[in-house]
Amino acid sequence: MKKNVVTKKIKIEGKEWEKCLDSAFKKKNKDIKIDGFRKGSAPKEVYIKKFGIESLYMDSVDGAVDKAYKSILKEEAITPVCEPKLDVKTINEKECVLEFTFITAPEVTLGEYKNLKIKKPEAKVTKEEIKSEIESLRNKYAEIKVKEEGSKVEEGDTAIINFKGYVDGKVLDGGTGENYPLEIGSHTFIPGFEEGLIGLKINEETELNLTFPENYTEDLKNKEVKFEVKINEIKTRVLPELNEDFYMDLGYDDVKTSEEFENKIKESIKGRKEVEIEDQYIEDCLAKASENMTVDINEEILDDEVHRMIHQFEEQLKMQGLNIEQYFEFSGMTHEKLHEQMEPEATKRVKYRYLLEKVAEVENIEVSEEEADKQAEEMASNYGISKEELLKAYGSLEVVKYDIKMRNAIEIIKGV
Repeated sequence: MKKNVVTKKIKIEGKEWEKCLDSAFKKKNKDIKIDGFRKGSAPKEVYIKKFGIESLYMDSVDGAVDKAYKSILKEEAITPVCEPKLDVKTINEKECVLEFTFITAPEVTLGEYKNLKIKKPEAKVTKEEIKSEIESLRNKYAEIKVKEEGSKVEEGDTAIINFKGYVDGKVLDGGTGENYPLEIGSHTFIPGFEEGLIGLKINEETELNLTFPENYTEDLKNKEVKFEVKINEIKTRVLPELNEDFYMDLGYDDVKTSEEFENKIKESIKGRKEVEIEDQYIEDCLAKASENMTVDINEEILDDEVHRMIHQFEEQLKMQGLNIEQYFEFSGMTHEKLHEQMEPEATKRVKYRYLLEKVAEVENIEVSEEEADKQAEEMASNYGISKEELLKAYGSLEVVKYDIKMRNAIEIIKGV
């Protein structure tokens, strides 16, 4: 048995056990109809004669567990880190003996957690990245315009088409469409289809003789296919010019020139990269420090973390209008597979948590009430809610204190 596994027995007897049995009887008797008595009015002796006192035992245990649990925690000064295991050792008319198996925090021996010699790269931004970001923004704000009569289909245009495919002289199942918007160059259709439309005008028709590729479905790969296509309409994307109007649309009211705009884009890209680099640097530091420490983690602690993660996952699904059963149905996943899939991440999280808690202990990191209160005020302001609402969501100010303590421990591991 691991050192952090504590087993405690508690006996409930006499009047205390009698109260538990009485409470269980009252609960059971509410829904019981016994001949000669109104529903819920039969005396306890009559009930026991008919159903046996054993029928009250499990409800009696339920009523006794909470009080017994709190009594042990108070007397033994035990701080469990997950749900204890309960075993009913003895149960009869006179007494009940419960055995609780508690899991406390495992012993942690720190290795090297400072001066980890992990290099954090500098955030650099290339001209190509700036150019690509600007083009991405221009495409995002592009205006879609319908081309005039007589215009031709060009690369990048969206052609609104009618099409019908034929294989072996028969209409291709699923190979027809009307007013279908096809972006030329998107490679949505088989090779040669989009290319065959370039240069066509509005209301112009064409016939495309193509071959399905080798990597297509088994019944169609390498087969010849004929498509009849008509161009109904052509739409094109008109990119905005790089001028003050565009800069203002992006929220850059102080930008006047293309050079200033490029500098803004560079700062934006650099800021994103710095966040990514910092996150990865923290991850690398925690991974290295946790590799250097020694900790024997109980299976129960890992299971508890996995269950917490699954609960978080269920909440995310709810936000998408799904439940866990629907997810299992369309993904082919099972609860067991999901549990197994989450175990590596759960193991990492648990290791990092005990690492940071031990560092905080060794480094004597303390967080004052005032510091936590100030942090709660700032967080509430950032979220646009009151401090009371934030603390309700967090649970208590102690949780805010804990978060600050963990962040301070991370700073020590980083070597800041």
